[in-house]
Amino acid sequence: MNDALPGPDAAKPPTAAAAVTARIERLILEGSLRPGEPLLPERELALRLGVSRPTVRLALKDLESRGLLTSKEGRGARVAQLATASITDPLIRLLAERGEVADHYLEFRDTVESAASAMAAMRANDVDLDRIRACAERIERAHVTADPQEEAEADADLHAAIYEASHNLVLLQIMQALSSLLRSDVLQNRARMFSIPAIRDKLRDQHLTIADAILTRRPDDARAAAHAHLGFLRDAIRDLAGAEARLDLSRRRLDGGGLTTPRD
Repeated sequence: MNDALPGPDAAKPPTAAAAVTARIERLILEGSLRPGEPLLPERELALRLGVSRPTVRLALKDLESRGLLTSKEGRGARVAQLATASITDPLIRLLAERGEVADHYLEFRDTVESAASAMAAMRANDVDLDRIRACAERIERAHVTADPQEEAEADADLHAAIYEASHNLVLLQIMQALSSLLRSDVLQNRARMFSIPAIRDKLRDQHLTIADAILTRRPDDARAAAHAHLGFLRDAIRDLAGAEARLDLSRRRLDGGGLTTPRD
């Protein structure tokens, strides 16, 4: 019988605070706690987790020190907007300044969303499918009532739901980091294209086709539908940008670029 005591390097059971930290980390990683989402107050967290308030306080302090949570006096803790400083803001500036970057971003979305849609069709559970179905119904209602803001929000929520339903944590975290860019992209495109009924109708139909393929477990059709949607979006934006550039040129020719006296 070996009565030797364990050495100093023997594994130690995690402290209560470390266990709380690990649980919150896992919820953030899997997307259950989303960027910007507020956590319950300390007292309620302690009750939910079955630990003391000092234990919760230690865990939250650790998570905040590592940039996973943020807090403000009197407002409690929130999940940090992870990677937004290094990914989202520079891309937003580039999108505003360089038209080709916007096209490259849509090309990236085409590659990622086509794969994510196929994975969602294979892996989505009933909770995921209910969320996708609800987003599709919101798109239809907003389309009927001609509410561009709500339709654009439902559009962005549908894409987010598809990423979650893919159950690929790396893909989910990358796209969550780009979530504000995605919403900006969707809202700006909607604002530009909403006045063209044929384009607006086409976008509605495409989103519903993607959702239906996922809901009916057809991965190949889901991939093809997502690819067709992003390809159409890229072409429509190029066409609109070209039309706007030609109109600007005509206006400059009309008044000499604003640098001459009025012409007869």
